[in-house]
Amino acid sequence: MKIVIPGGTGQVGAVLKRALDAAGHEVVILTRRPRHEGEVQWDGRTLGPWTAAVDGSDIVINLAGRTVSCRYTAANLREMMDSRVDSTRVVGAAIAGAARPPRVWLQMSTATVYAHRIDAPNDEATGVIGGTEPGVPGYWAYSVEIARAWEQAQQQAETPATRKAALRSAMVMSPDPGGVFAVLLGLARLGLGGPVAGGAQYVSWIHEHDFVRAVEFLIDREDIAGPVNLAAPHPLPQRAFMRALRSAWGVPVGLPATRWMAEVGAFALRSDTELLLKSRRVVPGRLTQAGFDFQYPQWPQAADELVRRVRRVRRVRERVEGGSAARR
Repeated sequence: MKIVIPGGTGQVGAVLKRALDAAGHEVVILTRRPRHEGEVQWDGRTLGPWTAAVDGSDIVINLAGRTVSCRYTAANLREMMDSRVDSTRVVGAAIAGAARPPRVWLQMSTATVYAHRIDAPNDEATGVIGGTEPGVPGYWAYSVEIARAWEQAQQQAETPATRKAALRSAMVMSPDPGGVFAVLLGLARLGLGGPVAGGAQYVSWIHEHDFVRAVEFLIDREDIAGPVNLAAPHPLPQRAFMRALRSAWGVPVGLPATRWMAEVGAFALRSDTELLLKSRRVVPGRLTQAGFDFQYPQWPQAADELVRRVRRVRRVRERVEGGSAARR
């Protein structure tokens, strides 16, 4: 199949491209700065020559949008909104104008669309959409507004020949450097991976292999459209999540952090405390009902596998560096 991935140069795009290349598909990445074969330039806002890649393709998986790993200033939040909505609208326009439109359009969304809650999980049918819950910072509602506008831009696209699904994804856990797993593991290795503000807030996640498998599953299932939660079936409180990660690496203790300490840490990392403090208790209702079988349903199992791969890469790197030093 020919698969076009707008915004595919980030971590999730790299995970998908690696798996889809290995499966023998033709993968085209739309990016502002093409550097490699198979990458095509676009600006994420306007139609242009890049639309030729969409016309005649089989699948479009739109991942475009400014990273959420930043300080949630007014300017950054506006850029998050614009980059997501504008890119989704222009992808929709390209599909609508194609002589041979793709049969499936998978649109990245986010589990952040659901409310901050601890009492019960959010699935697609009964989950509570956020934005009005009491006792949380006011700007959290704007993150939900971004998610809703993102999905609405896809829904409003006139693409009758193309099935559309919105991927309400939890954090994709991959051992690749620079991803969210690498950041969390780094904290755990330093002894800083303890409970944050008590640690009762839930963490939703999905192993990279299950993310890819879920995408492939949705491509094949012609009966599934609309929002789909891409999250492992067993989210867990942050304190238990980090305890399992520390155990996988062999770190016995993780220092707890208060809310104000989390603010200082997030500022140092140029990130935002919403990523640490919002309870994302999300479960994959539609995937489970459709018969999808998770390879990594439990976090301790997933954390062990990811840590083994990180250690393997470290050992290979150390052998290479040791050999280079000996030759010098």
